[in-house]
Amino acid sequence: MAEIDPVKVGVMWQKLETMEKEVSELRDDVKTLLAMANKSKGGLWAGMMVVSAISSFIGFFSHYFSIK
Repeated sequence: MAEIDPVKVGVMWQKLETMEKEVSELRDDVKTLLAMANKSKGGLWAGMMVVSAISSFIGFFSHYFSIK
């Protein structure tokens, strides 16, 4: 049976700790991106509401003045 090399185990342990830190950072980045996407989604709907209201007013007044 082969013996366990403590140097290789130490290297693997260090790589594992580095990966855990990277995954933690990625998790934080994904949460930030999700928050930004939710904010932009609200801005999109607000913009659509404003454009819809403006086009409704323009349509109403153009119809009103075209009748007279």
